[in-house]
Amino acid sequence: MALLELRDISKRFGGLQALSRVSMELEEGMIASLIGPNGAGKTTLFNALTGLYQPDAGEIRFQERSLVGMKPDRIASAGISRTFQNIRLFSHMTVLDNVLVGMHSRLHTRLSDILLASQGFHSSEKDARRKAMALIELTGLSGREHEWARQLSYGEQRRLEIARALAAEPKLLLLDEPTAGMNPSEAQSLMALFKELIGKYVKAILLIEHNMRVVMGISDRVHVLDYGEKIAEGRPDEVRQDARVIEAYLGRGSWVENVKS
Repeated sequence: MALLELRDISKRFGGLQALSRVSMELEEGMIASLIGPNGAGKTTLFNALTGLYQPDAGEIRFQERSLVGMKPDRIASAGISRTFQNIRLFSHMTVLDNVLVGMHSRLHTRLSDILLASQGFHSSEKDARRKAMALIELTGLSGREHEWARQLSYGEQRRLEIARALAAEPKLLLLDEPTAGMNPSEAQSLMALFKELIGKYVKAILLIEHNMRVVMGISDRVHVLDYGEKIAEGRPDEVRQDARVIEAYLGRGSWVENVKS
């Protein structure tokens, strides 16, 4: 049974049909990519998945539970976490504190415990810091935990966003252009991290990505949007050869040449 199911998701903004009857499924253990030209509706779909937008029509089911009408905090608590196309870190907080913020939906310390500095509070705080440090190490930021987030390089800030998203203990991780601005070596390293996450930290990953080397190298399944409609889906090799995708996304013949070069 699918971890995530979308059925005929539609969303309109005034005269713009951003999404039109988009359907897809995501199985456990899968890394899937969502691709398409700028303005195709990819981030709009992520926003619908995470409750920032409510779809005008259609159904979103996660672990057999409908997400339609749920607020973002409840969707996060249900097990979906995301990063953003434009980095949204707390720049004047440390790396460690940024990750700890991501844990808020999983912490159950009572206000009275905090005010009284109870043993339970101290135990919970110690456990949270231990988990945060493990995520900082996992994402390659060891030794940077006490630096301000703004002091990190662009690629390191991307990694910190991923660490913060993982802090919420998601079952499904949504990544919006995670390798944007990275060089080939950095992108390759991030691909290895994504593969490591599956099964150990998350059940599935869905990413929006423009780097075709990343898409072709990591995806079990690729879904293609164009003008808010899904025009193709399949294995990377199938999608790469789809004439509709080649024409809509990069122009006739250019995708294959770009990926092979």
